[in-house]
Amino acid sequence: MKKYIFLVLFLGIVYQMNSQYVDRSFFKAGFHAGFAVGDASDFANIGAGLDLYQHWGVSKKFDLGLASGLMYYFGLDSTIDIGPEAITIRGEDTIYLPAGALIRFYPTRGFNLGADVGYALGLNSFSDSGLYFRPTLAINLSNTSALNFSYFGVEGDNLNWTALTAGVLFQF
Repeated sequence: MKKYIFLVLFLGIVYQMNSQYVDRSFFKAGFHAGFAVGDASDFANIGAGLDLYQHWGVSKKFDLGLASGLMYYFGLDSTIDIGPEAITIRGEDTIYLPAGALIRFYPTRGFNLGADVGYALGLNSFSDSGLYFRPTLAINLSNTSALNFSYFGVEGDNLNWTALTAGVLFQF
């Protein structure tokens, strides 16, 4: 008897999940600008990047997918006074290539909340590879474009890189 109860419950859950399935898959691409915060602000101030997302609708309110892109932050120059002359040392740029999974929640048609989690590969000697996380808030401008605000973070071995970003995404 217990087997039949579990079978009925399982079939009911599968039916419920299937009835809420939304055939909504799409690709988004865009760009952003941002500024480094926390420890990262000692090494860079502003940056720019490219965002790439593939979404698959799993219900009317949730999407799962893949996230990638490129984050490029410009290194700060520092000046050292040696006697009567000052020497300027060019700061090294910071470049990350993140790859991860995404989740998005759509409380209304006007905006969505979500996060990207994965691994960010540092593409130069100064960039520390590590765990990548990026909570986001997107406000729809139209059916195919949105403003995207996020907090970008990479937890590396030597440096935790963090930044606040704002950008535009286009749906294809």
